[in-house]
Amino acid sequence: MIGCQALERDEEIELARQLIDGEPAAFDRFVEHFRAKIFHYSWMMCRNREDAEEVAQEALLKVFEHFDQLREPGRVRSWVFRIAKNACLTKRRRSVFAPPREHSFDEFLPSMGHDGGRLKLQIADWSRLPDGPMLQAEMRDAVEQAIGELPDGHRSVLLLRGVEELSTEETAQTLDLPVDVVKTRLHRARLAVRKKLDEFLRTEVLAVKE
Repeated sequence: MIGCQALERDEEIELARQLIDGEPAAFDRFVEHFRAKIFHYSWMMCRNREDAEEVAQEALLKVFEHFDQLREPGRVRSWVFRIAKNACLTKRRRSVFAPPREHSFDEFLPSMGHDGGRLKLQIADWSRLPDGPMLQAEMRDAVEQAIGELPDGHRSVLLLRGVEELSTEETAQTLDLPVDVVKTRLHRARLAVRKKLDEFLRTEVLAVKE
């Protein structure tokens, strides 16, 4: 898995170098590579397909309008997502699909129980669940829904750091945040998603018992 990730990064950097050198054949390959990534990020941030498609188009257009500003091909992924992030923020401010309010992060924190003076997460018994493609698909949907419900700042950190696999430093640069803030938000976002997934699994366990 790590080898595949490194290979993908190498391909991105090589494409960026080719575009900087003015090789037209690299254009289509670059668009094909990044379009799905930008759309998925935009979809998870905007939570509306129409908005996400517009953001992806606008972000790619801005990428090529300002490609001469990319000084370091090795940073192409974080540079592209910085543009996508700004396009998302603009679309969210204008969109009729934007949520009426920003959720408090406390709504997403996992429930905790005391055990010998220490706090620990209350986790459902996954071993009692049936295995199969349908459950796996439902779990993926539950995770996506949990990520989509996170406050914007935490959701963006989780998507960039955990899904798009930017480094902590790259995520901080992309979002204009201190590294410590990125680390804290990532940790809290993961706990929040774990809580939502645990709630889903508890429901499934009860359904199995019945």
